[in-house]
Amino acid sequence: MVDRPLWIQRLEHAWRQAPIVWLTGVRRVGKTVLAKALADAEFLNCDLPSSVERLRDPEAFFRAVKRPLLVLDEVHQLPDPSRLLKIAADAFPGLRVLATGSSTLAATSKFRDSLTGRKRVVELMPVLAEELPAFGVLDIRDRLFRGGLPQALLAETDDSEFYGEWLDSYFARDVQELFRLGKRREFLRLVELVLRQSGGMLEITNLAKHAGVARPTVASWLEVLQTTHVAHLLRPYAEGGRREILAQPKLYGFDTGFVRHARGWDQLRAEDSGILWEHLVLDTLRAVPVLKIHFWRDKQQREIDFVLPRSRGAVDALECKWNPDAFEPRSLLAFRENYPAGRNFLLCPGVLHRSVRRIGDLELVLLPIKELRKEFARG
Repeated sequence: MVDRPLWIQRLEHAWRQAPIVWLTGVRRVGKTVLAKALADAEFLNCDLPSSVERLRDPEAFFRAVKRPLLVLDEVHQLPDPSRLLKIAADAFPGLRVLATGSSTLAATSKFRDSLTGRKRVVELMPVLAEELPAFGVLDIRDRLFRGGLPQALLAETDDSEFYGEWLDSYFARDVQELFRLGKRREFLRLVELVLRQSGGMLEITNLAKHAGVARPTVASWLEVLQTTHVAHLLRPYAEGGRREILAQPKLYGFDTGFVRHARGWDQLRAEDSGILWEHLVLDTLRAVPVLKIHFWRDKQQREIDFVLPRSRGAVDALECKWNPDAFEPRSLLAFRENYPAGRNFLLCPGVLHRSVRRIGDLELVLLPIKELRKEFARG
């Protein structure tokens, strides 16, 4: 078991704000392993019939819990999980509860109560770049190739069957159990298309054509993919510029290993590594829960990878390049004509120490990815 202190700290912080923490994240991202690593906790696997039986009388069960922390793994498997969690929060204020699931809290109709004021949500991300030394990964390309799910990352060799088996499990355990969707083949075809096109502009008509379903079906299924953390939409940043992209979002798949596998790459070239590096940077930014992450693009196809609004009209710009010498400032200069206030960052895997470049009147900070999360966590 690999220690993940960042996420333990995130859980501890959440419990200082509310008695219930909903630990979510894509299937096999490591939620159960993280939960079992918590000190002085009673662990209950809600997949087991014996656990369901023990929880039939919630008050009696909670009174019998002797430890200060209770873990309810896969809590959505219970008949009425929201009622159970509400009783824990309201009637047993000294008890902290960790509930886990592979989707957002409202994904299932079983949650008739949103637990407003009683919960905080922590989304566990695939292994971040700053966590790689703990996993024994020394080359960032291994993380890009294998992805950030611990089972795949720690495997001695690349197991191509892992990805297909994961998709089968995902459809059966998350999609079918929560949403009762039919059309398994078409749905998994859509997942494959999302992974192949990951990092590009969302084209629902194109996805519908190649998945063999109607546009409304694709729109509905994209909601499912977001709810189960398999896809993430990035909205464009536009505050009045007439030449900007105003509506069309970008679509990202959840894991570099799955993106690489869906595209059929058995090895990574520099151009392949660049788009996967962009995905890893996005994972790091998404691990900062207070951030609002956008991208910027104008009608001349000038683009900023990630745009992060701050207070008082300032907006930070962040560019990702596999090779820092390949950075071309045209897009950044165009962006700053519209939005002059804010910081400018360049993220490259070979950058190990913070430094500053000047581009005319602009200051460009070359930032190591290991410092990225902390940089934006403190604002």
